[in-house]
Amino acid sequence: MQLRRGNLFVDADPPPTGERFEDVRRHGRLQIERIVSSGQPDTSDDRQTQDEWVVLLAGQATLVVAGERVDLVAGDHLWLPAGTEHRVERTSDGALWLAVHLHPEIAPVD
Repeated sequence: MQLRRGNLFVDADPPPTGERFEDVRRHGRLQIERIVSSGQPDTSDDRQTQDEWVVLLAGQATLVVAGERVDLVAGDHLWLPAGTEHRVERTSDGALWLAVHLHPEIAPVD
């Protein structure tokens, strides 16, 4: 086993617009991803094929999940089952997320 160590708060400057997505780890159907949001997120609707659990580590955000407005602050987390329509409406500049995805099929292992 190779120990992999990192820090989610290092190099966490937000992009000028949208979000920056970075894999922390992929293994089989599991994907752990760090997301850094700008103050101008992509507000497109999304409907994923995988289940997702997401926690807001820093900042604030507003999502619309299945038509319901959800305001989040640091420490709040959500479970988004596969196929759930959602979109990010608003984020504070530098909002930092950790997302855990469970894909329906085995993804390549890094």
